[in-house]
Formats: sequence, C-alpha cells, structure tokens
Amino acid sequence: MTLKMAIIGFGKSANRYHLPYLKHRKNIEVKYIYNHQRHPERETNYQGMGITFTTDLDQVLNDDEIQLITICTPADTHFDFAKQVLNHGKNVLVEKPFCKTATETKQLLDLAKQKHLIAMPYQNRRFDSDYLTLKEVLNRGYVGEPLEIESHLDKYRPDNSVHTGDKINGTFYGLGIHMLDQMLALFGKPQSVAYDIRTIQNSKSTLDDYYQMDLHYGKLKVTVKTDPLVALPNPRFILHGTTGSYVKYDIDQQENDLKLGIMPGDRNFGIDTPDKYGRVKYHNQNGDWITKQIPSLQGDYGRIYDSLYDSIINGKEKLITDEETLWDIEILESGIQQPTPSVVHF
Repeated sequence: MTLKMAIIGFGKSANRYHLPYLKHRKNIEVKYIYNHQRHPERETNYQGMGITFTTDLDQVLNDDEIQLITICTPADTHFDFAKQVLNHGKNVLVEKPFCKTATETKQLLDLAKQKHLIAMPYQNRRFDSDYLTLKEVLNRGYVGEPLEIESHLDKYRPDNSVHTGDKINGTFYGLGIHMLDQMLALFGKPQSVAYDIRTIQNSKSTLDDYYQMDLHYGKLKVTVKTDPLVALPNPRFILHGTTGSYVKYDIDQQENDLKLGIMPGDRNFGIDTPDKYGRVKYHNQNGDWITKQIPSLQGDYGRIYDSLYDSIINGKEKLITDEETLWDIEILESGIQQPTPSVVHF
C-alpha cells in the first residue's frame, strides 16, 4: 500500500533532509509541496516524482488521499500549521523543534489522540551514524556501566552580526533539541539539568549561540554542548564507564554528502572512512587492556519515514513517544526561563 503525503514548506529543510530520502521510499508518494511562493529553479530537481507544487494550502488540506503532512517551515509557525493539519484529519510530522512550549506541545499531542492520528517530531538525528555507533558501544557493554558522556556539536564560525528574535530561533533550541533528544532516547528523563546558555559573539544579540547542558542521572552525567568558536575540534562523543572508554571524532557524513550532491542510494553515501572510526579501550574479563576501532554504522534519516509508514499503515507504535516529545520541550523551555547558569530539578 502506498502512503500519500504532502510537505508544507520548500526551503533547506525540505530539500536537504526530507526529499532526497523520500525519493528512495517506494511505498511513500509525495503528492504535494505547498509553499507561499513558487521556486521553479528548485522544482526541476524533483521532475518525475509526480509532485504538484502549489501555493493553495486548502488544496492540500482538503485532499482525502493525503494521510501524512510534513511541516518544514520556520520554528515559530510549527504549532499553527500542525494544528491545522490535525484538524483536517491528517497525521503530521513536524520539523524540530516541535513547538516552543510544553503547553503547545501537549495541545497538539492531545488533539492527535482525540482524532486517532499521529503527531511526531522529525528527530532525524536518532539515525546519525555516530549516534547509532555510540548506542552499539553501550549495548555491547564495552565500557561497563556508563558514568560520563560528552556530546559535542562545535564549529569555528565567527559571526559578529546582531541576532535578535524569539528564543525558539536560537542555537539552543535549534541544535540543542537534537543533542538532548539523542540522550533522552538512551537514558530517559534526567533527575536534574544544569544549564549554561549564552551569547558569546555579540553582546547586543538576544539569540544564544552557545550552550551547555549537564543532564544528571544519579552516577551518570551527560553533557551536551555547542560552541561556535572551536578551532581545534572536540570529539563528537566521549564515553567513560566502569571498564573502559570510547572516543569518536567527526560527525555523521550524511549532510556533508548531501551538500556535495551525493545522494541516498549512491554508493558509500554517508559512510565513514576507517580513519574516522571511533576507538574503544576496555578491560576484558581476563584483566587485559584491549584497544580497537569500532566501524561506524550507516546512518539514514529516511528511517523516520519508514517508521511512520509502519505506524500509519500497519498500526505499529510510533518511533518517538509522546512522553519523549514532551520531555524534550519541557527541558528546553525550562532552560530559557531561568537566569544562566542555573539548575532545574525534574
């Protein structure tokens, strides 16, 4: 059975993180792309997919064939668009961040339940190769009981411009949602979170460009951090446990390949080269120290859509639970409501 869907928005998100993967889903058909204005120069990239490009939102919302609509618009429009979609009887996938507040998030999740529909955030970085490999290291027990994890998405990108606007458009909401969600998927809701959310490049900016969150789970502490002025890169992941340690440099390669025009389905798309593999050092049962490379698993953001197909067509549980969706936004919202630095107990 084919799942017919539409996309609201036709910017970078739709063109980089959704459509290249949907091209390779034989059981999913993109029938419409709605945008407030047409972009013929981009539309030519999708000839042969049978997509209708439209500036008429009602045409999309009132089509009974459409079962799923993905929202790829600016963050502060997510709530209103998602509510419209649900009220028209369609399942909805919402680009990150799902909403700004826990109240908005709960409204959408409750509305979806009332209408027996799915509302879910597009947490594509659950299918980053580096994250999937970290999960594998934890599952295999290489480091024993995990005690400390650092997750970094740093860069060196000087920017003295003044950035103002709603906090939902800052780095904390924009990147923090990915890093936070990855850890909540592994460990659940933390007991407390310590926040350091700042603007470090221009004091006149009201949007943050730096953040660090320390998630506390008893003996385990998880740090997620983004810094815009890191010239020598930190590892992507650092993991220490009772019997060993694991370190992985460099990020998932899917986005880099997409920027180069290397697409899902192409040979070696998103694959790490061996020099990018993480390394683990652990104490085995004989008391010997073992050091080895851990080959990176292959990432695939399209697996979000595979999971949605199974949920909508086959009735399976959705990949990201309502509880996890709410936790993500509650923790983000709590961070921007406090003076920095601060600690919030959950």
